[in-house]
Amino acid sequence: MSQLTSLSSARNCTLSSSAVLRRQHFLIRSLGGGVHSNFCTQNRMQETKPLEADAENILRAITPTLDPTRHKGQAGKIAVIGGCREYTGAPYFAAISALKIGADLSHVFCTKDAAPVIKSYSPELIVHPILEESYSIGDGDKKYISGKVVAEVDKWMERFDCLVVGPGLGRDPFLLDCVSEIIKQARQSNVPIVLDGDGLFLVTNSIDLVSGYPLAVLTPNVNEYKRLVQKVLNCEVNDQDAQGQLLSLSRRIGGVTILRKGKSDLITDGEIVKSVSIYGSPRRCGGQGDILSGSVAVFLSWARQYILAAEGNVTIRPTNPTVLGCIAGSALLRKAASLAFENRKRSTLTGDIIEYLGRSLEDICPAY
Repeated sequence: MSQLTSLSSARNCTLSSSAVLRRQHFLIRSLGGGVHSNFCTQNRMQETKPLEADAENILRAITPTLDPTRHKGQAGKIAVIGGCREYTGAPYFAAISALKIGADLSHVFCTKDAAPVIKSYSPELIVHPILEESYSIGDGDKKYISGKVVAEVDKWMERFDCLVVGPGLGRDPFLLDCVSEIIKQARQSNVPIVLDGDGLFLVTNSIDLVSGYPLAVLTPNVNEYKRLVQKVLNCEVNDQDAQGQLLSLSRRIGGVTILRKGKSDLITDGEIVKSVSIYGSPRRCGGQGDILSGSVAVFLSWARQYILAAEGNVTIRPTNPTVLGCIAGSALLRKAASLAFENRKRSTLTGDIIEYLGRSLEDICPAY
């Protein structure tokens, strides 16, 4: 009798365990598949989930101290390639932002029509009126003029710590051909390149200009990113797997760094994905991307100096200077935009944000 009781009890336990197991499997399937597929999904999410960047510590690490023994130029020499008849504000915003953050010298290479206007905005900028558009030259002169433009920029190239290509550039075919040659020269000279605006339009249609260049940084907004994905990956933007698609895009272009602008900025070099989610401003006035490109250029050049000086003893992660520059530039812009909006609300303009760049950096990295 006791044996029958024991067998019955064991059978009931088995049935009970089976019922529990069936309920667990049902719940798992309801949430997205079997046990094995759910495990794989979790692993994929863990592999591609971006980590919030430690932006403030990165800013503190790579921002150089104000040392009285340093001389002009050691804190950064930035050049902006952009500015045409229609667009003079964008190159100014990028170039002046670099100075406001702490670069020593900021150059603008623009068309002759744009130069007097950009010079009138600030005497702090070094403006080179050398770029040409199709309307101003005859067909027979194009080869000669193109060579002259490229040679003039090349004369300065070795002095620059970073180029910003695209703000206010326009889409004149002759001008874009000249800028293509300038990009090739920058690669040969190992000069970092930050591409924004019409610079992104150029490389999206000529991806070989930056493919495989580890010192190239692309900073697309939502529409620019969509065009890049369509051109390079031959598909549509997939926000359900934003990190995975961003990694794939970078790898397909040979490991360039991409800063995808959005509610949270996503940054990758094809190896890792970092995010910057510091609250900025709900005001979306034009020109903030130009501030970002100038900011990234400065911080990228500082990150390279920091890594070189550390001689292998780098205390921050990641260690790729292009990624560090993107994290720092994104975080500082967001902090400055937040402060500007706090004071200006709906009337906040790009110039207001620029005026808060110095204070924002000072709050994180005091000068003394």
